[in-house]
Amino acid sequence: MKKSVLIFLLVSLFTSAVAGQPRNETLQKAQQMLEWIKQGNGQEVWTNCTAEMKKQISVEMFNVMWKQLENQVGKFETQGEWSTGDISGTPINYVDLKFEKYTLRFVIVFNDEGLCSGLHFKPAPAPPVAYQGKELNKAKVIERDIVINSGKFNLPGTLSMPIDVQNNVPVVILVHGSGPHDRNESIEGLKPFQELAWGLAEKGVAVIRYDKRTFVYKGASATDKNTFTYDDEVVDDAIAAVGLAKTLPGIAVGNVFVLGHSLGGTLVPRIADKAGDTDHLAGIISVAGLTRKMNDVLIEQINYLASLSSQKVDAAEQAAKIMGALPKSYRDFELAYDPVETARKLKLPFLILHGERDYQVTMEDYANWRLGLLRNKNVKFKSYPKLNHMLQEGVGKSTPLEYSNYSPIPEYVITDIANFVKGKFE
Repeated sequence: MKKSVLIFLLVSLFTSAVAGQPRNETLQKAQQMLEWIKQGNGQEVWTNCTAEMKKQISVEMFNVMWKQLENQVGKFETQGEWSTGDISGTPINYVDLKFEKYTLRFVIVFNDEGLCSGLHFKPAPAPPVAYQGKELNKAKVIERDIVINSGKFNLPGTLSMPIDVQNNVPVVILVHGSGPHDRNESIEGLKPFQELAWGLAEKGVAVIRYDKRTFVYKGASATDKNTFTYDDEVVDDAIAAVGLAKTLPGIAVGNVFVLGHSLGGTLVPRIADKAGDTDHLAGIISVAGLTRKMNDVLIEQINYLASLSSQKVDAAEQAAKIMGALPKSYRDFELAYDPVETARKLKLPFLILHGERDYQVTMEDYANWRLGLLRNKNVKFKSYPKLNHMLQEGVGKSTPLEYSNYSPIPEYVITDIANFVKGKFE
């Protein structure tokens, strides 16, 4: 029995069992398990797994795992030093393995009885890329620290204010994409939220950006893991930021906007609806906002990424594993939420921006926004031919490698956002 193995999600079977074994003992077991995988000794690997693992992966799959890896990423070359860490408080052991085409990280975790309760291979994190972008123009922009209080969660943030406008300043609140982002939405060598904040402040628009709940609190982000939804991850904190904005000196209380990127762009209609539409917000902006269901988009993304290296993958199977790792409450909320239908009922001004080279949230999503909101006179649209998901200019198909090479958010994007906030967008 042969199954294709996706290099960035080979096996993701972590359970909630917390390893209670001493670190040195689990390290020895981790080293032995990897050697058995290299040797194709699936029986030994399988025997040392939990019952839950045994239900999901067979001896034969362990037998061929290493061979399939080398077929996809080239011959194994060298191995790094073993390290320890944790995932949401669960101790793990991991080691980086250099293959001919990629460096992968092998991660493994054991339960209290010393049985393997999860293992996977994934791309090893690239060395941190130094930010090469613009510096804060202190002659035009002043920044200060703020804290957003959202229920029991306190989220550190930054307020960027124009120096030459002291009163009645419009403000934009930046809302992140999926994942545990910091206030700058840092990825590789990019800090898009920092650049947006500084660029808008230079044009007379204040900006609030903050560390996402899942970045600050990680596994403790949910008040109740059985009811965790988009509201817990994104929406409630954004609404708390709106409330804070209205109390800040110099800010125009009736001129508060919310800009969401990626998942944030999908959820700005939900944020506006839950906040009370025009009662609390002057407008919303969606940048690269998804309109389709997550499972469908995952399949599309997996197939696209695999095509870049001519891999053959079972994208539906891999997407199902990713979706299966999410809380049921989260999946149910995602299936029920319709961003276009929610936006159709809103009265406040709504700007939708999209990069035409975006492979993560494609022009199909942009078309869905346009078609669904065509009759809504409060909605404006604009797409940018050269931009990818992170608002970088380029030519041809976008790839993840672009995120490692710094390029600034174009001035025309910042100008469009500032003009919308000031009621001048064309």
